[in-house]
Amino acid sequence: METKRLGRQTVHLKHAPSVVSYANIGGRMEGNGPLALHFDELDDDPFFGKKTWEQGESAMQSRAVRRALEKGGLQADDLDYIFAGDLLNQCIGSSFGLREFGLPFYGIYGACSTMGEGLALSAMLIDGGFAQLAAAVTSSHFCTAERQYRTPIPYGSQRTPTAQWTATAAGCCVLGSQGEGPYLTHVTCGRIVDLGITDVNNMGAAMAPAACDTLSALFRETHTRPADYDLIVTGDLGELGHSVVTELMGRDGFDMGENYTDCGLMLYDRNQQDMHAGGSGCGCSAAVLNGYLLKGIRSGTWKRVIFAPTGALLSPTSSFQGESIPSICHAVVFSHTKEAN
Repeated sequence: METKRLGRQTVHLKHAPSVVSYANIGGRMEGNGPLALHFDELDDDPFFGKKTWEQGESAMQSRAVRRALEKGGLQADDLDYIFAGDLLNQCIGSSFGLREFGLPFYGIYGACSTMGEGLALSAMLIDGGFAQLAAAVTSSHFCTAERQYRTPIPYGSQRTPTAQWTATAAGCCVLGSQGEGPYLTHVTCGRIVDLGITDVNNMGAAMAPAACDTLSALFRETHTRPADYDLIVTGDLGELGHSVVTELMGRDGFDMGENYTDCGLMLYDRNQQDMHAGGSGCGCSAAVLNGYLLKGIRSGTWKRVIFAPTGALLSPTSSFQGESIPSICHAVVFSHTKEAN
C-alpha cells in the first residue's frame, strides 16, 4: 500500500480535504478586540443564557456547531464524526454541549492544541476514505478555566506579567471530501516536550519548545522553509512564547521572518485591553482560525498557511504535586488551492 507518510511525524494528504464551513463564537472581551468583525456571534453574557459558566461554555460550543452547519447548508446527521474537546475536567464542555446532536463523537484532549488535533484527525479520516464530512470543535471560557486551574474569580488574585487571558470563545470547522477550499494538505503530529518549566503563570515559555519541535519536523519532512509559507501561526504562546520560538528556531537555522505570528497576539488589543502577555485557551486559536484566518485563506489573501496550536498538558493535581508542564503542538497546513498540496 502506498504510504502517505513523509517522515516520523508528517503526513501528506493526497486527497486534500476541503474546508466546507466554519464558525466562531465569542464573549464580551473578544467583542472589544481587533477581530470582533470576524466573529459569527458575540455575546456580552458570560453565562450565555445558562445558570453556570460551565453550562455557558457548553452552550457556546453547541452554538458554534449549529452556526457552522447552517453556513454550510448542512444538517447534523450529515456529519460522519465530530471531534471535540475543551479545558474542563473530563471535557464536560464538549460532552454536555454536543450530547443533543446524537453524532458519532470522539472526545479529545490536547489542551490549547485541541483544534489542531481535531482538524488533523478529521482530515486523515476523510483522506483515508473513512468519512465524507467531519467536524472539529473546541472552546474555552475565562471563568471556568480560572476556577479550575487557578483561583475563583471573586478571590481577586493578582496576575503576573507573563500570565495570559483565557479566551471565552469557541470555534468549529467542518471538513469534507469535496468542496471549494481552502484545503488541508499536511498534518504534523506533535510529540510531548517538557523542558522542566513549573510556573503555571508562564504557559508561553512552557509550550514554546513544543512548537519548535513540531515546526522543525514539518519543515524538515516537507523539505520546506518558513519563507515558503505566507503565514505561520502558533497558538497560544502570547508575547513571551512567540519571542522564544523566534529565537530557538533561529538557532536551528530557521528564520521565522515577519510572516510568523501567534493567535494569542491577534485576538486582543493589548494596548487597550489588559491581557498581559496575550490570549490563551482552546477557544483563542479556534476562534482566530475559524474566522479571520480561514476567511483570508479562502479569499486568497494567504495562499499557504501553517496553523500550529500548542497545548500545556497539565492539571491542577500535577501542579499541586510540583510536576513540570509537558506540552505539545499539532500543526496542519492549509492551501488556497488544491494544486498546492
